[in-house]
Amino acid sequence: MLSPTAVNHVLPDLAHVWRASELDSAGLPTVSAGYAALDQVLPGGGWPQGALVEVIQPQAGLHEWGLLAPVLAAVQLAAPDRMLVLVGAPHLPFGPALGARRITMRHLLCVQANEPGKGPALLWATREALQCADVASVLAWLPEARSAHLRRLQIAAHAHGKLLFVFRPLRAQHESSPAPLRLRLEGTASEQGNLLVHVLKRRGPPLATPVLLATRPARLIALLAASRERARRHREEIAPAIPAPHPSPGNSHALDRIASPHQP
Repeated sequence: MLSPTAVNHVLPDLAHVWRASELDSAGLPTVSAGYAALDQVLPGGGWPQGALVEVIQPQAGLHEWGLLAPVLAAVQLAAPDRMLVLVGAPHLPFGPALGARRITMRHLLCVQANEPGKGPALLWATREALQCADVASVLAWLPEARSAHLRRLQIAAHAHGKLLFVFRPLRAQHESSPAPLRLRLEGTASEQGNLLVHVLKRRGPPLATPVLLATRPARLIALLAASRERARRHREEIAPAIPAPHPSPGNSHALDRIASPHQP
């Protein structure tokens, strides 16, 4: 058996050996998340191609597009003929908003299951999409999925080298999961950003603090800033026009007259 000192000398020479104290950079190919701060904490410097990324959030449909719009636009630009598949999306995507984020709607396919107990149907559709050669990325909302279901999706994503994002409710963060990368999203109000990304699981050391991202489009940020400036100017304009109330001498309270040394 090698001593710890000998192991430390041997491991750096083995490119295929990953240390848990370091981010894994020699695994699957990755695609930049579009946010430098997020790329810095993701193994390989981006989203993994061929692995399940589990995204947990308190409300479905709230932060997904802000988080993933940059990478989805980049994937569509690199492979314009391949499809982006949405399985079980809580809302129909709004074309103009996605277009403003450079996502092409004509290569976007939405799959829904309206019958009761739709969980198995959504899982089947997700696996089928991962096996399709014309699909570049799959986004699936699977609130009822269990660890065994996710393991099958992880195997399919790895076998076909696909980008796979599965969205689950907040209660799932305490459940076991085969996903090599697990995130929890939290909205926030800050001048520096609007989304906190908690890295719950990754191939690397634990991340103590969340990553703060500004996911709103630049035009929307400018519009909100202009709206706040107009509101501020409006408050400043009307403030001098409102006179401060002055109590009438005849209606002054007895305690006011006592407190004033110049009033008889």
